[in-house]
Amino acid sequence: MTDEKKTIPSVSVSYARNGSSTKANALGMRPMQERAYERRGEQYLLIKSPPASGKSRALMFIALDKLANQGLKQAIIVVPEKSIGASFHDEPLTKYGFSADWIVAPKWNLCDAPGSDNGGKVNSLGAFLNSDDKVLVCTHATFRFAVDKFGVERFDNRLIAVDEFHHVSADPESKLGQHLGAFIARDKVHIVAMTGSYFRGDAVPVLAPQDEAKFDTVTYTYYEQLNGYEYLKQLDIGYFFYSRTFPETYADDILSVLDPNEKTIIHIPSVNSRESTKDKIREVEHIIEALGEWQGVDPATGFQLVKRPDGRLLRIADLVDDDPAKRDKVSATLKDPSQKNNRDHVDIIIALGMAKEGFDWIWCEHALTVGYRSSLTEIVQIIGRATRDAPGKTRARFTNLIAEPDASEEAVTEAVNDTLKAIAASLLMEQVLAPRFNFTPKNPQSGPVEGFDYGEGGYDPSKGNVGFNEETGQFHIEIKGLADPKSKEAARICTEDLNEVIAAFVQDKTTIERGLFDEELIPEELTQVRMGKIIKDKYPELDEEDQEAVRQHAIAALNITQKAKEIALGGDRVGNGGDDEPSANTALIDGVRKFAMDVRELDIDLIDRINPFGEAYAILAKTMSEDSLKQVAAAIAAKRTSLTPEDAKELAVRASRFKKERGRLPSIDAQDPWERRMAEGAVAFMRFKKEGRYDG
Repeated sequence: MTDEKKTIPSVSVSYARNGSSTKANALGMRPMQERAYERRGEQYLLIKSPPASGKSRALMFIALDKLANQGLKQAIIVVPEKSIGASFHDEPLTKYGFSADWIVAPKWNLCDAPGSDNGGKVNSLGAFLNSDDKVLVCTHATFRFAVDKFGVERFDNRLIAVDEFHHVSADPESKLGQHLGAFIARDKVHIVAMTGSYFRGDAVPVLAPQDEAKFDTVTYTYYEQLNGYEYLKQLDIGYFFYSRTFPETYADDILSVLDPNEKTIIHIPSVNSRESTKDKIREVEHIIEALGEWQGVDPATGFQLVKRPDGRLLRIADLVDDDPAKRDKVSATLKDPSQKNNRDHVDIIIALGMAKEGFDWIWCEHALTVGYRSSLTEIVQIIGRATRDAPGKTRARFTNLIAEPDASEEAVTEAVNDTLKAIAASLLMEQVLAPRFNFTPKNPQSGPVEGFDYGEGGYDPSKGNVGFNEETGQFHIEIKGLADPKSKEAARICTEDLNEVIAAFVQDKTTIERGLFDEELIPEELTQVRMGKIIKDKYPELDEEDQEAVRQHAIAALNITQKAKEIALGGDRVGNGGDDEPSANTALIDGVRKFAMDVRELDIDLIDRINPFGEAYAILAKTMSEDSLKQVAAAIAAKRTSLTPEDAKELAVRASRFKKERGRLPSIDAQDPWERRMAEGAVAFMRFKKEGRYDG
């Protein structure tokens, strides 16, 4: 994989490094923690905040206040796996200005106790409920078994704090989700839920809508977090392809994307992925061989020692080894608190299922993942390993290394799907990393919002304006014809959950296939019809007006980010992870402003006429070989279908809306392709209706 075009990041975001997110107030709280603590009186609180922003400590502050001042008996901290329990060990908070210290008696941190999650640990939790002690830490599994054994009533008047809340699900198969639903129905506990993921990446919600509506949400964005760092100023996200010809594997090409001078976590492929050789031990050996000459194992740390051609010695932590004694030794060495600030402790970590959620290695500069991960949440967690702030670390990157589709393979469909999933993940990460959008309709009553900078010349009442608040990392963008959400729930979705909507949209196979490879596509078929259907399926409780408002806000956020990225990257994309500085620290912000200024008037119709996948295709065409690109396009074209009854119905709804606005039906002979498509849809809808293709 020596072709330079294959090492182009799909997005590169730069930040100001103003140091704000690392500064503490008089109580020892960083900005995210202070924001969460302000809502400490809420019975149900959801904290959405990136990895490394300090969620664990935020919970300590809130829990101590609930125990001291809100009349709760005890706090139970629930984490997904034992290793994360270490985040809740004792903390001397009074040393930094808070009123109390965080103390967990050793016997009540069940994550440190030997044995399985059931049995003795469940009995220990029962003993804790009968004691006068205040805080217990356990795994999700132990908590589930305990609720089964003791019943929800036994937990009355206590705080239940659930870390990594995206593990919960409203699915009937999810025990923890069912338990939380029962706690909320009984309404006798306080719940604090925390997640570093802004979306779940699946079709099942974390909570039922009526339960989720009871939570007060604190959101701290990736933009705020990274913009407020002292050292890290640039983050690159890229999906790169390698040509696979038997008997070669990804390890033969890995040095094309792996820089041995960067502190790196390599996640080798899951055994079910196309990239896997089905022999994980040999894959690790192969990577080590590619890096240099093996010098043996360091007896003190368990790290593999590898000599580079330039004489430098690499320390490599192998977390893939099946020998539990060896793997546990390496894992313990990595967690050694005395080495936390030692950059030279380890150089490369190779893992499969480990070193993801909750794994803290501040020096990591490159998260290299081989093969597609089925969960977008997992990708966010992996990226989070590289986004810690550390002295001298100015740049971090995430690379998804994927085998190019090969038409000769039986699994060409699977290969195409992996490619589309990688693009979807990249598009979604761009939304997560960008500043937050606040959209308002442009009308005669519009005016500037305090705290926003509207650029040279300030706010102009005669046109649509774009303002930016540097402190909060938020845009204020005026759009002509934008529908405002009417209900409280629709307003909440537009403020808090646009990334959830965009996740569903970019993962919809029909949407992304057509957006990338249908040369005859009319963008409104995606932005209005497909997005409209996704909103209806996702939020059936909203009325039609609110569904349309959510649709418009979501498509505006996605398309404005894509156009801004196109402008920020500009012309021919260059850059392969070297030292070239991005165009400007404010490239994305400037891109949003430039896009809004370059169009005659920013209105929702113009935004709907943009293909959300246009820029992604331009990058794909530069990262994948021409032959592979043609194969992907051909595989998708081969299964293209004619208009479905479902799409015809949605087009007929759009045609009806068109008639209300224009006083006439769309014309089948119109020059505008979208008007023609609506007319075709309305005709097809009548035909399908006559044929009895709709229920009721």
